[in-house]
Amino acid sequence: MGAARVAVVTSATGLDEDTDLPLLLEALRSAGLSAEPVAWDTDPRRGWAGYDLAVIRSTWDYVGRIDEFLAWADAAARVTRLWNPAPLVRWNSDKGYLLDLAGRGVPVVPTRCIAPGDCIAPGDTYVEEDFEGTHGVVVKPSVSAGARDTARYEPGRGADAERHARMLLGQGRTALVQPYLPLVQEGERALVFFAGTFSHAIRKQALLTEPGEMDNDRAAHPGPALHMPTEAELRTERAALAAVPAPGEPLFARVDLVLDGSREPVLMELELIEPNLFLGLDPRGPERLALAVAAAAREA
Repeated sequence: MGAARVAVVTSATGLDEDTDLPLLLEALRSAGLSAEPVAWDTDPRRGWAGYDLAVIRSTWDYVGRIDEFLAWADAAARVTRLWNPAPLVRWNSDKGYLLDLAGRGVPVVPTRCIAPGDCIAPGDTYVEEDFEGTHGVVVKPSVSAGARDTARYEPGRGADAERHARMLLGQGRTALVQPYLPLVQEGERALVFFAGTFSHAIRKQALLTEPGEMDNDRAAHPGPALHMPTEAELRTERAALAAVPAPGEPLFARVDLVLDGSREPVLMELELIEPNLFLGLDPRGPERLALAVAAAAREA
């Protein structure tokens, strides 16, 4: 039997910009796998059935083509082993999953979803009323990556936040409104897991540094550095992964946390589709992921 064939699923943008990609390909080949990068929207005649495993990585253009991407995931999963699995990809593609996790007892940044068609009266101050006494709010689309179309608003700027939400609704998108947690200035935490096992963690600088500014050209992960997670952070991570509505462990997961006003970690996002895994910051990160992929290939 020859080496298992693995498609590392990316995009045109990912091929140019994904710094994890060459590290993972090298590690997979060192683990005895036949691995190659393949854009998710590549010529369908290439045939996903020719791979024993397809591992989604830097499909970073999916947000603007969400229906097409989810249809691709379903189709690919019918002919090969897709990781993470297509139903999990669909669930994780809309940040409304935060409400699911909160309902399962996971400590999550308080979140309100406002969908197109929801009744919002002119001049409604729902933004400030929902999170009264906070340090302002963050408004973002429910389907997004890299903090696109996201901004924070200081207290008293509810009208600006409302305009932002209405802009998203006018585009047929669901808006999320969350309180701004000022301890994010101490850094966002991102904990990385492979097949349910902790690999490494990073801390990065705050992203929404300028209130009222929606900057889609900002660096998505400013100043990342290795981080030693606390027991409380690991506890929150375990609660988040245990609440994922899927059997077994995701092949890869990135759990993004921030400290609340009591200095307790709360979930900002649970990234299960195409997160940057910061493999270059941990010398053994690529090897750990490659071993998890090799184990999944053996099962396939």
